[in-house]
Amino acid sequence: MSSEVAEKNMQRKNRTLNNSFWVRGGYFDYQTLFIMIVIVLFGIMMVYSSSSYRAVMSGEASSYFAKRQAMFAALGIVAMIIVSHVNYRYYKKFSVILMYMAIALSGLVFIIGTASHGATRWIPIGPIHFQPSEVAKPILIIYMAHACVSKSSLLNSIKGIIQMVILPGICVVLIGKENLSTAIVCFAIIIIIMFVASPKIVNLVILGLVGVTVAAIAIFAVGYRGDRIDAWLHPETSENGFQTMQSLYAIGSGGLFGRGLGESIQKMGFLPESHNDMIFSVICEELGLFGAIAVIALFVMLLLRFRYIANNAPDSFGGLLCTGVITHIAIQFIINVGVVTNTIPNTGVTLPFISYGGTSLVFLLIEVGIVLGVSRQMRPVE
Repeated sequence: MSSEVAEKNMQRKNRTLNNSFWVRGGYFDYQTLFIMIVIVLFGIMMVYSSSSYRAVMSGEASSYFAKRQAMFAALGIVAMIIVSHVNYRYYKKFSVILMYMAIALSGLVFIIGTASHGATRWIPIGPIHFQPSEVAKPILIIYMAHACVSKSSLLNSIKGIIQMVILPGICVVLIGKENLSTAIVCFAIIIIIMFVASPKIVNLVILGLVGVTVAAIAIFAVGYRGDRIDAWLHPETSENGFQTMQSLYAIGSGGLFGRGLGESIQKMGFLPESHNDMIFSVICEELGLFGAIAVIALFVMLLLRFRYIANNAPDSFGGLLCTGVITHIAIQFIINVGVVTNTIPNTGVTLPFISYGGTSLVFLLIEVGIVLGVSRQMRPVE
């Protein structure tokens, strides 16, 4: 009798949660929050260490980039806490509208966007420049999670899968026009969410092979992307291998425990984007192999917490939301570390939560807020 009463109470609670926008109380994953804050604070410290020389050479205070990163971190943490209180089921109602918004922003880049390092990826809003591709990532996660739950029958055929990915595919193509590496991350998010939700893996393998083929064509069709392949294979002789070689010098000179925090030599004008794409090489130089392993361990712990929440999510939609966030962070981390160590060609993908970049940090923290929102409604497991 007591089990029946408990079941009825649980059903009543679930009906209440389904109808409420704001979720109070419930389980909150403080372990995830603690790991997240440690990574963000470490990132601000490393941004300061790796950017102080560049800031001074640009006529700014040595803490210029670190202060901006700290400002965006504070904004992102506030947004994360707010989002963690939102009933994640409400995202279903706006998934299509958000997808159209992501497509519009990705297209708007070609009209009013500003260029940097030869690519047009930013939209200016006053003194702030933001990347629509960073906005598109959490939207793709929400849209694909909802599509896989509400239209699960489409996953049974290639035709249905193509129908499902038309809108996100348009967004990925627009992003890939100027930012192929981010488009690859977005494509991976789409594929992995469908892989987890789909009963038929063969169809997704075919779609994945098509995506890889298209990416290969895009790489060799544009001259500078082909040059990056040459720089990856022959960094010591390639005209474009300077950044890669400086990154490897930084990693090699770090040894086991590094030169010491703030003592990097390569950041003194030798290593391009030392506070951005290549910040992991500065970590290796200053903190050594020990520091690099510590950073990897932090990310592994964070992703394991996300996996725990995904496994205990109250429904498939919540689990797929967590899966999308895990995919985004894991793929971006692997790509960045692979580039810095010259394991893969240079792509321009930043290190999540640590590399300098306000838009990326804020929306990554919003994604963490979505996962924490799912954790508030987890099934009782203890």
